[in-house]
Amino acid sequence: MQFDLTDDQRGLYDAAFRYAEAELHPLFARMDDEDWFPPDLIARLGADGYCGLTAPPDLGGAGMDLVSAGLVGEAFGYWNTNAAFVWGPHENLCLNNILRNGTPEQIARFAPDLIAGRKIGALGLTEPGAGSDALGSMALRAVRDGGDYVLTGRKMFISNGPVADLVLTYAKTAPDLGPKGISAFVVETGTPGFSVAQTLTKMGWRGCPTGELVFEGVRVPAANLLGAENQGVGIVMSGLDIERAFLGTPYLGAAQRCLDLSLDYAATRKQFGRPIGSFQMIQSHLAEMSTALEAARVYTYQALAACDALRRGEGGRGRVHQLCAGAVLNGAAMIAKVTDLAVQIHGGSGFVWETEVNRHYRNARIASLGGGTTEVRKLIVAEELFRARGLRLG
Repeated sequence: MQFDLTDDQRGLYDAAFRYAEAELHPLFARMDDEDWFPPDLIARLGADGYCGLTAPPDLGGAGMDLVSAGLVGEAFGYWNTNAAFVWGPHENLCLNNILRNGTPEQIARFAPDLIAGRKIGALGLTEPGAGSDALGSMALRAVRDGGDYVLTGRKMFISNGPVADLVLTYAKTAPDLGPKGISAFVVETGTPGFSVAQTLTKMGWRGCPTGELVFEGVRVPAANLLGAENQGVGIVMSGLDIERAFLGTPYLGAAQRCLDLSLDYAATRKQFGRPIGSFQMIQSHLAEMSTALEAARVYTYQALAACDALRRGEGGRGRVHQLCAGAVLNGAAMIAKVTDLAVQIHGGSGFVWETEVNRHYRNARIASLGGGTTEVRKLIVAEELFRARGLRLG
């Protein structure tokens, strides 16, 4: 498959790149050093037209496909990966899910404020006892009571959870059906019974509020049920596919930034009377960084293009499932390798907390955990390989 960008997409990337350099990069150091969340970040991004990229223009969105939106994610990740991972859960995990699965009435109620940045969105899937087995082990319950559902339980490791106004939340409505008894709800966090138990302190993604959410008899109107009751697993899986590909794009930007910083450092840092970039071992590191990055870039955008094609009714869901899992599997390995080599090239300075390559090195560790672990991604790819060939394993 040959893949290239249109002139419009290249222009979009360039504009987002310049915007991120001016508006997001100045926030990066403080976010990481102080674990500081810029309270007006989403509002600013919304006002400047960077929220609702995949939303229709009649709602105030940009009407983009996922490939184009991913280019913005890559540009943001280059200049401030932490800000990109506040924006990504809002833009993709919450808003895009509502746009794809909501009724016209739900979209009209919730999307405009998310697009404008007046409200912050999050997605609540993982729980204290439900990580890789998020569906089978889900304990949050939703019980129908008249015109409402009453939600009781907890969610854990929720990106944007401590600052969100809306949380797209998955809960068991028919526990006896296991994973097939899950439903999706849009929960407004101002509802009585909702609270944040803790905001977590992380080694990376600092300034990206991540927390444990508590639902103590939270009454959610039945009108906030997203999709049909007990049909949430389809929303989960399609959302995870897009999440895996889309949230990999900031890591492409971060890897490119690390490569660029390493090239500059290798050209100016001298040892033994020569720039270290003249030594073959350093050149080997740079070559490995570049080739790993370029391979991951093609894989990621191919996965996003497949998601776009599926939305148009082209291609199969199994192939998309495999591509998205494979893209994030490969991307996690790529960012781990690129950031590690960037620190190696920078030597002792790369080991210092406040250097930029160090920030990216710490951020990279979550790439093999979030949105499904590396081990789960490998299982998905292998299962789809067998399924595509009609092979059964017992």
